[in-house]
Amino acid sequence: MKHYLYLNKAQFNEKEQVIFKNDHFTAMSFKYPSGIEAIKLSNSKGFITVLPFFGQIIWDANFNGQTLKMKNMFSEPKQGTTIIDTYGCFAFHSGLIRNGCPAPEDDHPLHGEMPCAVMDKAWLVLEENSLAVGGEVEYVKGFGDHYLAQPEVVLHADSSLFDIKMRITNLASVEMPLQYMCHMNYCYEHGATFSQNIPESAVQLRQTIPAHVKPTPKWLAFNEEIKQGKYQLNALENDELYDPEIVFFMDNLSQYQQNMEFRMRSPKGYNYLTKFASSEFNHATRWILYNQDQQVGAFVLPATCRPEGYLAAKQNGTLIMLKPQETRLFTVTTGIE
Repeated sequence: MKHYLYLNKAQFNEKEQVIFKNDHFTAMSFKYPSGIEAIKLSNSKGFITVLPFFGQIIWDANFNGQTLKMKNMFSEPKQGTTIIDTYGCFAFHSGLIRNGCPAPEDDHPLHGEMPCAVMDKAWLVLEENSLAVGGEVEYVKGFGDHYLAQPEVVLHADSSLFDIKMRITNLASVEMPLQYMCHMNYCYEHGATFSQNIPESAVQLRQTIPAHVKPTPKWLAFNEEIKQGKYQLNALENDELYDPEIVFFMDNLSQYQQNMEFRMRSPKGYNYLTKFASSEFNHATRWILYNQDQQVGAFVLPATCRPEGYLAAKQNGTLIMLKPQETRLFTVTTGIE
């Protein structure tokens, strides 16, 4: 049986307060100095911090004493309309009618309209062995698209793995485009190694250079070594060569497996794990960045298409079109194995 506890902004202030507690979980509400509300869900293994009214961003995730999120320049979430206004989180929902890095011909912001969406409703969901934060936002534009997005993040009792979900329904009387990426900004650990249950040959270096990437001669030479097969980047070793970012694409995943598993093995002896279904996410991206301000070991970002913008997905046939009243559900399981 599910029990719902609806949240309102009056429950959030600068002082942490417990709004739910049982033998397995604690939920604490608070507000950052920036004015953004947050809720911290804890179990015996760690916690996640979710921004219930701000895109349902997962701002932080910490299990077994280890933070999962990237090194960044933000001490707290900041008010904004695009994800670059507050790029310090562990995970955000990228999309939903537009996704990824826009090409010069595209007219959408980086990673689309959903990351910083102002949620209409937010709630806690209690079941026997889980506690979740859920919510919904209705996106509607005159003469434009109309959909309902219902994200959810689920914490399980005595587990260092959790679920990130997204449910999308087209409320319009015509088809709508759908591009979605579960954008998890994992921590960078020097010496960590990558593995996955698809062939190594399926992990292909990005060939294009988006506008936000400013290549250096050293970076271009390193990319050329990867392209020619002289270097295989399956471990985080040459830190100085990952600035600007190094990105890999994995396409048509359903040809390899239905149940995808990606791991980043920490030098400390444990695995970061991400699992998802290729029937939901038929593409994935690997994003690596290392400089003094930002360090990311995003070993897999499950997605419905490459993060190269709307027009690129339309041109290469990977743009999903949702029929009127059609619903799609996406689920990712991630954390420390």
